[in-house]
Amino acid sequence: MNAPFPPPEGRLIDAPVRKRGRIMRTIKNLFATRLDKSSGRIRIVALMFALLFAVLVAKLLYFGMKPEVPNTVRSAASDAVAAARPDILDRNGEVLATDIKVTSIFAEPRRIIDKDEAVELITATLPDVDAKELRVKLGSHKGFVWVKRAVTPKEQQEIFHLGLPGIGFLPENKRVYPNGPIAAHVLGFANLDGIGISGLEKYIDGQGLSDLHGAGFKLAAEDLKPIVTSLDLRATYAVRDELAKGVEKFKAKAGAAAILDVNTGEIIAMASLPDFDPNNPADALDPNHINRLSVGVYEMGSTFKAISIAMALEANKVNLRSSLDARESLRYGRFTIHDFHAEHRMLTVPEVFIHSSNIGTARMAMLVGVEGHQAFLRKMGQLTRLRTELPESAEPLVPKHWSELNTITIAFGQGLNVAPLQALMAVGGLVNGGQLITPTFLKRDEAEARKNAPRVIRPEVSESLRYLMRINAEVGSAGNANIPGYFIGGKTGTADKIVHGHYDHDKVFTTFMALLPADKPKYLMLVLMDEPQAIPGTYGYHTAAWNSGVVTGKIIERVAPLLGLPPKLELPVLPFPLLAQMGYGFANTPQHSKGQIH
Repeated sequence: MNAPFPPPEGRLIDAPVRKRGRIMRTIKNLFATRLDKSSGRIRIVALMFALLFAVLVAKLLYFGMKPEVPNTVRSAASDAVAAARPDILDRNGEVLATDIKVTSIFAEPRRIIDKDEAVELITATLPDVDAKELRVKLGSHKGFVWVKRAVTPKEQQEIFHLGLPGIGFLPENKRVYPNGPIAAHVLGFANLDGIGISGLEKYIDGQGLSDLHGAGFKLAAEDLKPIVTSLDLRATYAVRDELAKGVEKFKAKAGAAAILDVNTGEIIAMASLPDFDPNNPADALDPNHINRLSVGVYEMGSTFKAISIAMALEANKVNLRSSLDARESLRYGRFTIHDFHAEHRMLTVPEVFIHSSNIGTARMAMLVGVEGHQAFLRKMGQLTRLRTELPESAEPLVPKHWSELNTITIAFGQGLNVAPLQALMAVGGLVNGGQLITPTFLKRDEAEARKNAPRVIRPEVSESLRYLMRINAEVGSAGNANIPGYFIGGKTGTADKIVHGHYDHDKVFTTFMALLPADKPKYLMLVLMDEPQAIPGTYGYHTAAWNSGVVTGKIIERVAPLLGLPPKLELPVLPFPLLAQMGYGFANTPQHSKGQIH
């Protein structure tokens, strides 16, 4: 068979070569400037640029409208910085808590190349930073972590000069308490993030501050109205100082003290020892550092007799001339009620008070009865939790099955455990004319306080109780607080502590309440001591008159002038006018020491 004819010259070209040639000619023609084809090409190029521009505009709009990513350093830092808090002031404008501007060090773990080197250099400069904890932080995939909060200017400069990439500085607020432990249990403290953890600091957050911060309002301290407390800084310092001396002198396990304005319910001073420094709040976690006035609940001993006697007077079961049989111990079933200093005779109501007779007080409570007793204590706020601005408070320990025996023992201060602050509130209501005013740690006036305060006893019963407290200071167990120049009234209370289910006579809880002045009451003071010891000069006694009473006298002598009550050379001539109008005469004779009224 004959071979095919060879292709013409010039056509011996491979197909790929021909294809490349066509592509090149197309590109050349696309950019050619021939007028007959230029308009179509221009439209194609314009369309390409329009599409590219539209894509760019869409991207810009997307990034502009997209919410900020919370994991970015900027947003994380903003959320982590401690928010501003309002200043807390005492009643005279002295600063108790405030914010200062500090610098804190942060890290961006993703930007740190050599994490081990960074840890080594940082901990060498800041030895209080835990190396293991910091290494874990820097090894995380987070965009932001704290290295150390609130550094000193020197520490800031030293870290800056290390020149570590991924290490930065942020200004923020730090809560400071310029008076250290003074009023620590009232103020509480705020943590490094500016969140109130306890006391008034936690109360402030509960009033809406935390909600504002949570909603994104970045408030400065000058935007916030200061919180004005009821406390007097000078008085609070003096109370704590005298209490500390007393706790040391009488070798007590702990102690507490408070001053209440009985007409406004304001707490003027408060201290509970041992306490803590809010600038170092880790100490507040020690269970021994609780606020014993609001968190602890105790049997208040004979100070509760003031409530029981007022109850019997209000119920018209007795009057100041009535007599109670205390010739023998009171037997109830297998229980026997004794008097600490038994008189073994008939006692008038004033004598029951000044001799602190368990028997006489129990007989008065029995006259009122179980239901009447419960109703009166409930009215006086002793059977429910006391609510104040302090979030920390304790529920009273009330008998589950309240029998007549419970009424007998509770009448003289055993068998019912209450917070000392609520017992202080009750006695304050008994001596201020008869209105129960809930305590407050914020400044307020008398009109506001009395507006919603219920009446719990008649004015003449209130005056009777003031009279009883006064004669107890003159001739009874409250004599150690009867400071010359002041018309003092007082009542002691000593309760044996329960150890392993039984009362231990060697371990006592002592309380003392003092009224100042007794004729026109303004302040009611409470001092308590946990397990005070007998020391030389107390004649072997560790009861309230010899420790809590002594400390109360020291506090009155030091604090009364600060509160505008200087000593007077002359005592009031007619201190109890309502009782005088009712026909009671008060003899200033030796018989007065026995509580005689004629």
